Amino acid sequence: RTVEPLEYYRRFLKENCRPDGRELGEFRTTTVNIGKCLRSISTADGSALVKLGNTTVICGVKAELAAPAADSANKGYIVPNVELPSLCAERFRSGPPGEEAQAASQFIADVIENSQMIVKEDLCIANGKLAWVLYCDIICLDYDGNLLDASVFALLAALKNVQLPSVTINEETGLSEVNLKQKNPLIIRKHPVATSFAVFDDTLLIVDPTAEEEDLATGTVTIVTDEEGRLCSVHKPGGSPLTGAKLQDCITRAITRHKEVKKLIDKVIKSITPK
Repeated sequence: RTVEPLEYYRRFLKENCRPDGRELGEFRTTTVNIGKCLRSISTADGSALVKLGNTTVICGVKAELAAPAADSANKGYIVPNVELPSLCAERFRSGPPGEEAQAASQFIADVIENSQMIVKEDLCIANGKLAWVLYCDIICLDYDGNLLDASVFALLAALKNVQLPSVTINEETGLSEVNLKQKNPLIIRKHPVATSFAVFDDTLLIVDPTAEEEDLATGTVTIVTDEEGRLCSVHKPGGSPLTGAKLQDCITRAITRHKEVKKLIDKVIKSITPK
């Protein structure tokens, strides 16, 4: 495994399994904790912690009020930020965000935009005067591959946990008045779920790769779908090309995975909703 890692892996792949005992199309155990159970970030308006095998990601959403931009007076803002601190894996360094963290932040921003999970017009309170800004901080606590799937899952779970106070603008003073006793859940219009694959020897697809598998793979691809089976995003940062048939296979598997993740989120939300 240390001297010839690729040959070591190929021996397992020939038998249609992986060193951790999973089949090629098998995901690692996935768990999610939402909201109140995360006392460590009680200041957030919504929060979630997702574990995908050893990969652990936490997402906190903070809502603030701001004036909308002049060219989009009826829209609010969503600002995603992915952090990969040096504590989560040896490969990351302290300091400003590295290339991988920046690429992940951009990917999350694209998913929000393409899937229309939140319509920015829904965040507007008063046209041209006041809107919500959602700061979505996604922090990796333990990195063992497949950061994107875990990040999209944590973001969706945290957003579903957000409750925004009622805000009105006083006609006489022009000032905003916040009613903390009256809170409404965020309107989530779509539920995007990411499914990542690693490509081995340009032909073999394995799902939910670990960090080791990502390093040995000849490429990776991430497919994002919504609950209607609609394709929201395909993220393929270089690597070996995929045939149309292979890509279609990935999309079909991503749609199946979406149902599993959605069922898991719904189950957890039901368990924390007051009876």
